[in-house]
Amino acid sequence: MIAVTNTFTNDGLEPVPVRVEADIQRGLPSFQVIGLPDAAVRECRERVRAALVNSGFEFPLRRVIVNLTPGDSRKCEPAIDLAIAAAVLAADGQIDTEQLQSVVLVGELALDGTVRRIRNAVGMTRHARDTGKRSIVLPEFNGSEAAMINEIRIWAIRHVSQLRDIKRCHEPTPPKFEENYAEQSDLADLRGNEPARRAIEVAAAGGHSMLMVGPPGSGKTMVARRITSILPPLTTREAVEVVGIRSASGLSFENTVSRVRPFRAPHHTVSAAGLIGSGTPTRPGEVTLAHHGVLYLDELVEFNRPSLEALRQPVAEHQVTVLRADRKVVFPANFQLLAGTSPCPCGHGPDSPHCRCSEASLLRFKDAVESVTDRLFDIRVTTELPSAKELAGEPGESSESVRKRVMAARGRQAYRYDYPRTNSEATAAEVFWFEATKDAGRLLEHHDRASGGRIMRLLKVARTIADLAGEDEIREQDMAEAIALTSPEALVTA
Repeated sequence: MIAVTNTFTNDGLEPVPVRVEADIQRGLPSFQVIGLPDAAVRECRERVRAALVNSGFEFPLRRVIVNLTPGDSRKCEPAIDLAIAAAVLAADGQIDTEQLQSVVLVGELALDGTVRRIRNAVGMTRHARDTGKRSIVLPEFNGSEAAMINEIRIWAIRHVSQLRDIKRCHEPTPPKFEENYAEQSDLADLRGNEPARRAIEVAAAGGHSMLMVGPPGSGKTMVARRITSILPPLTTREAVEVVGIRSASGLSFENTVSRVRPFRAPHHTVSAAGLIGSGTPTRPGEVTLAHHGVLYLDELVEFNRPSLEALRQPVAEHQVTVLRADRKVVFPANFQLLAGTSPCPCGHGPDSPHCRCSEASLLRFKDAVESVTDRLFDIRVTTELPSAKELAGEPGESSESVRKRVMAARGRQAYRYDYPRTNSEATAAEVFWFEATKDAGRLLEHHDRASGGRIMRLLKVARTIADLAGEDEIREQDMAEAIALTSPEALVTA
């Protein structure tokens, strides 16, 4: 007798449907799995055998053949275990085959029959719904995250013995969505460094990338980590996407979904593959984990050149393409890039009496920074060590009040583009339609040291500053502030 079940394997964020066919024939006892399984799937034979025996089932003492189709694609997920076990039991007549129709089964089995957590439960559930499946059976540990997907019935299974009657499995409840801004660090903690405070507000309002240059202890990381407290909350669609990416990466999931945007700060030793994604199956990298959020690179010059070069495509196109010998995987990567760096190799800055750098080392350092920042950052700001008086002073403006201005500015941008986009994403044609006063235009004409690309970034930042002020036109003071924020002179000069 042949029995058929349906399951998934993963390739990036997109689940790949797999049809599991089990056939039991007369002959010497054996258990074969064919259809290009990798090592993790081939080992399922012992996991499935032990799990079924330890759960009160009888493993057939005949020739068992399991075929995974399509046969020309590699299967590399232990999440296929549950579907293989169900197909074997159905082929042997130990469970009803009718309950397996229009059902997808995913789950890794422990030797005692426990169904373990899997990756990409959100993507698998969405794909099952979109392909017309009525229900999906997955581990109880993944039930809450999968329940975010509507219009499909979800059965959360704890133990393989529950395959006797799938309809008795637990139906999970969807998680709660919370705007837990109270748990975030507040911008009021930032004392002094008013230029950096203003720059982070402009960057958040327009979705601009920003580079901070300053000595250690000047608050670069402190500023960067507070940007999520002033960014607008994730929409429900964006929050589901973020949870889906975390699920595909195998990261833990709580029973609540935060609407605060993700913040990723990889160490400077991260490789290019760690940033953009790699592995078999291909898993998302840091740029995808920062999707709809912020990617912060501390001590920018310490990152290797290939890693920084790999950022150019996601910054420009909001997605990253990972090429392999036999396939191409595309990951979303719409993030806001922030970075911090010291003003010189020793960290003190060329204007400091404590600077020990030679003129040659300063020039090399400047060239190294400019070579990777020229096309990556819209805003550049210098941070300074706060004085004891500033540290003992009154706290600054709270994140809540700044967030209101940021959300109002983003509302103006969504109305301008007829879509929830930011000024940083404006096309060249849209930038040319920005309205500016005559004084602002004359000021721009005198700014003749910039390249075409820098002029475009300058206009986008100026438009954001005007949006924060609630103005329809870019004024002279908006243009002057934008020139100061986009000037490369924040970098070290010898």
